[in-house]
Order: sequence, then C-alpha cells, then structure tokens
Amino acid sequence: MSRRAFHRASEAERRQDLISATLDCITELGVQGATVRQIATRAGVTGGLIRHYFDGKDQMVQAAYRDTMMGMTRTAIEAAESLDADARTRLGRFIVANLTPPVTDPRTLSLWAGFIGHVRLDPTFGAIHRENYAVFREALERLVSDCLREAGRAPTAAECRAHSIAINGLIDGLWIEGSLAADMFDDRELAETALRAVEAMLGLPPGGLGATPTMQEG
Repeated sequence: MSRRAFHRASEAERRQDLISATLDCITELGVQGATVRQIATRAGVTGGLIRHYFDGKDQMVQAAYRDTMMGMTRTAIEAAESLDADARTRLGRFIVANLTPPVTDPRTLSLWAGFIGHVRLDPTFGAIHRENYAVFREALERLVSDCLREAGRAPTAAECRAHSIAINGLIDGLWIEGSLAADMFDDRELAETALRAVEAMLGLPPGGLGATPTMQEG
C-alpha cells in the first residue's frame, strides 16, 4: 500500500487559497457581509494565519478584486497567444474569449458588481482598475495593429488606440448582457455579434477575423 505524499502548501498557494475563500464569501454575502472570521472558516485556517498574509479585510478584498480582473484579462490574452495563427485569428480569439465562459459568467459579474462601487472611492481599487485596463488595452492595441498591418495597412498609434477603446467598450457592454441574461442569447450570438461589429469597425470583409476554434465547436 503506497502512502500519499505529503504536500506542504507554498506561501503563494496559501495566499491564493485565502483569495479564493474571500471571493466565495463575497459571492454569497457581498463585500460588506463577508468578514475575516467567515473567510478564515471557509479557508480552514485561523485568523492569525490570515494576518500573516494580509493586514486586514480591506487588503484581502483588494487582492480578490485584482485576482478577478486580472484572471479575466489573462484568459483572453492566453486565448490569443498562438504562434501558428495569423493576426486576424488571434484578434478573433481574444474577442470570443471575452464573451464566452469562463469569462462570461454570472458569478464573475456578481463579484464585479460588488467591487465596482469601490473604484472611485478607494485609491487602491482605482489603481487596480487602471492597471488591469492598461494591460487589457495594450494587448488589444497590439492585436489591432497586427491585424491591420497584415491587411496591408499602416495604422498609426492613435488609430490603434481609438479602435482598442471602442472595441473594449463593445466587449464590456456585451459581457454584462451575456453574464446577466445568458438565456436570452444563443451560445455564440454575442461573440458573433462582436466579431461582425469589429470587422466593420476595422474595415475588414465579413468573416475577416476568421473562424476561431471556439466558434467551430458544436
């Protein structure tokens, strides 16, 4: 009979477990309702251990907000990072990833709604928002620039910036609708809508962003 190997969680793993427990408690109770004691109970640790990683609840909630937002952005960027795909396909994958699970998800929307009211009131929340927005926009600008150059055009930095701002706004609006009322749309409807709108915005032919693996499934 083999004995199961003992695994001692690393500092990073323990911290991530606490962030996950914080997110679970916020989902169930809201930001105000979640307490350090409840988070400790959910994570199966003592309040003293929590204080080893975080100064208090505010810092835990801030870390949970960063984890949520950066996780969504990372998912979309990873979907677009493929060395064997052309620029149009990478942009298409980025858009689709933002408008399909796991990014489009009722739980994530609930978390975002609980966090967003703090952005203008809490400087740390505001900084996290700007940090994530910058990462997202920079990735989108690169994808737009590569796509237009691949189409034989020479876009300026200002043009790519303007397009990325508009595309980000389009994605945000459809993401909220898709997370809030997914049953009102077909599985691929919002992603298809976004792809066609971005093609028109960039002056690409219909279907110019190419078929992505996500869109081909089913």
